[in-house]
Amino acid sequence: MQQPARNDVSTDTPLLTVDRLTKLYGNQLGCADVSFDLYPGEVMGIVGESGSGKTTLLNCLAGRLSPEEGSVVYTDRTGEEVDVHAVSEPRRRMLMRTDWAFVHQNPRDGLRMGVSAGGNVGERLMAAGARHYGKIRSAALDWMEKTEIDLTRIDDRPSTFSGGMQQRLQIARNLVTGPRLVFMDEPTGGLDVSVQARLLDLLRGLVAEMGLSAIIVTHDLAVARLLSHRLMVMRRGKVVERGLTDQVLDDPQHDYTQLLVSSVLQP
Repeated sequence: MQQPARNDVSTDTPLLTVDRLTKLYGNQLGCADVSFDLYPGEVMGIVGESGSGKTTLLNCLAGRLSPEEGSVVYTDRTGEEVDVHAVSEPRRRMLMRTDWAFVHQNPRDGLRMGVSAGGNVGERLMAAGARHYGKIRSAALDWMEKTEIDLTRIDDRPSTFSGGMQQRLQIARNLVTGPRLVFMDEPTGGLDVSVQARLLDLLRGLVAEMGLSAIIVTHDLAVARLLSHRLMVMRRGKVVERGLTDQVLDDPQHDYTQLLVSSVLQP
């Protein structure tokens, strides 16, 4: 699945460097001492049962939660290193509108339900500085087509869409500005199996076509295998195993990973 990266910095330079990241909720551990590098064009999967800390980690990586310890450093298009938790709020917001994207499990969390489908896609372009109405609408139509949404629905509100179509619209809204790094929180969660399969094929194609880097949180090992190059397994806030996705899933070393894999294989 690995594709040549389209990012401007060298593929030898980590896009994201995470060092000893730790998040606490009072006395409760969210995640602890997590370190890794993510390279341009690479997809990292994070798996584990509910409460393992994977969503907490994702939110810390995306700057949505502040950790107690550790750092997250992003290398931007110019090669400048940006400390995600020390950068100014305006700069972080601009990164979220341009270089980064966040796909929520519930698409309603990532869409403006009272705004048309085209308006949802166009808003992100406008937030990044676009002003030409015709070009904005044309880009919205292009991305609706890419994400397999009927173009005649461009002026309809997302509240009239199915769950799968809402998720595809959220993906279009996020990718229209050509981000370099996408955070995904259970992107296929809550969808019917047939809808999941269609969405996974769409995501895999877009990630390869755009040379995206991505961090995907999922409890579904099949999703992790299909989309990710490398895998981290979390339990009780700590990473217990990591490696190439096929290696981890085909030959798990940690008892907990073996349990996860065996539970999927059981009839």
